[in-house]
Amino acid sequence: MKGTKNLTQGPILRQLFTLAMPIMATSFIQMAYSLTDMAWVGRLGSEAIAAVGSVGILTWMSTAIALLNKVGAEVNVGQAIGAQDEQAARNFASNNITLALLISVLWGAILFIFARPIISIYELQPHIEDMAVEYLRIISTALPFVFLSTAFTGTFNAAGRSKIPFSINGIGLITNIILDPLLIFGLGWGTTGAAIATWLAEAIVCFLFVYQLKKKKILWDNFIFFTHLKKQYAVRIIKIGLPVATFNTLFAFVNMFLGRTASEQGGHLGLMALTTGGQIEAITWNTSQGFATALSAFVAQNYAARQVARVLKAYHTTLWMTFIFGTFCTFIFICYGNEIFSIFVPEKAAYETGGVFLRIDGYSQIFMMLEITIQGVFYGIGRTMPPAVISVSCNYLRIPMALLFVSWGWGLPGIWWSVTITSTMKGIICLIWFMAIKKKALSYQAD
Repeated sequence: MKGTKNLTQGPILRQLFTLAMPIMATSFIQMAYSLTDMAWVGRLGSEAIAAVGSVGILTWMSTAIALLNKVGAEVNVGQAIGAQDEQAARNFASNNITLALLISVLWGAILFIFARPIISIYELQPHIEDMAVEYLRIISTALPFVFLSTAFTGTFNAAGRSKIPFSINGIGLITNIILDPLLIFGLGWGTTGAAIATWLAEAIVCFLFVYQLKKKKILWDNFIFFTHLKKQYAVRIIKIGLPVATFNTLFAFVNMFLGRTASEQGGHLGLMALTTGGQIEAITWNTSQGFATALSAFVAQNYAARQVARVLKAYHTTLWMTFIFGTFCTFIFICYGNEIFSIFVPEKAAYETGGVFLRIDGYSQIFMMLEITIQGVFYGIGRTMPPAVISVSCNYLRIPMALLFVSWGWGLPGIWWSVTITSTMKGIICLIWFMAIKKKALSYQAD
């Protein structure tokens, strides 16, 4: 099929790396949007970064909702390509993009209208709350760009063309890097300038995706972006993507609760440690997510083509790669937590508080990467429910666990330990579940 890559033949390791490296780079670029904002906003002080961090949880929630369309494209378009059904691949892509636009407009309107009641959950000081509300309202109007770009990314990943999202998002990052200091300090707009810089960068990324698909016709000729939703495609997209979006969204709700608890225990420094620490931890998360996404696309095509041996070999290869990187991140976080945090927030009290978070969180990095890698296999074979059940159950266990540890007088470290323990549990349970169903799930397709 024009513009797509066949992943059912050829050397597995090279294909995984070729597919995974641009995906990881794209994930790091997307993460760098937030880190760039925080690095510059951190120079305004811990109060400003706490305001941006409180919105960061909501943008994370938005990204989680957008996974419905990303995973819906990666699995459905990928399986259609593997089955050599070009028309189905085109229809899945068009229906997915249409769904992305509808969902983003609705969700963006909710965040814009209810910005203040939502931010008030954190019980921040009034002037910090005002900064956060303004930041959130600006960011909420950019969500259609974010959701459409996420849907485009899933489509390109499924087609084996992961270098294109990497290049486009790279241009967006450069735009953000240039605009941040100019708007934050040059024009003196502070956190508002950071929000506008991100808005402009996201808009550019979205329009570049449209250019690649419509003008350059990189995947298909005469591709239709928006269409009347057809039940057979829309239902399948929702069925595949909704469990993933749901458990990631519920995860964001858990983080909102933990953010409020951290604010109660440590003021704006506690909230800052959780939100900024979570962004730093995304280094590990995005690496494993990159490999898992590549694995998902690879598995989707080979599973549909009944290449079970290639599915298993790719799974084992990816596990080894993520284990090695997870071990490295564990060492860095535990040994150099303060130093890493000080890059983003130079205030001594702030980076010492954040350093404790990274040291405790470091113990779970290998298990987090294990969980996300195995998720890639589940997604590729179209079974998105098991990872959702595991994630939702363990993530919501963080709430009573954090409250228990706080009641024991552990303070902020008690909240951090609830995160580490449950992340470890998720990795172990995910591995056990996959081993239990592996033979039946793959042998069924091979029959």
